[in-house]
Amino acid sequence: MFSKSCKYAMRAVLYLAIHSDAEHKLGVKEISEALEVPGPFLAKLLQQLSRHHLISSTKGPNGGFFLSEANSKADLRGVVESIDGPEVFSSCILGLPVCSSTNPCPLHSRALIYRQGLLELVEDQTIKEVAQRVERQELKI
Repeated sequence: MFSKSCKYAMRAVLYLAIHSDAEHKLGVKEISEALEVPGPFLAKLLQQLSRHHLISSTKGPNGGFFLSEANSKADLRGVVESIDGPEVFSSCILGLPVCSSTNPCPLHSRALIYRQGLLELVEDQTIKEVAQRVERQELKI
């Protein structure tokens, strides 16, 4: 249900949660190499996340991207909505423009259960909690 851009953004946020802080900022090149994501594409995603205050950044010779303590307390819903938009949790799964609760598509009621579950999943834990689980399980981001 999430776009490739959104998945890259979530991975980048988790990478920053594990590998950065206010004293250790990371550049786009380092993050893109670690995640195997094209640098210019990742740079746009990181700028968007920064504009939405989901990650922090500083400019200059010692600049880069990092997760502040406040950033790490946010949930993944913000990341998803900043990249894919809030409609990802409410739009028609078939992409039909006229689908709604009063005019449902054939999959509307069944998809509603999954969309609600997905929303709860990304709201239920903070970025820090998810990153800690990733780190504990030694998962490659």
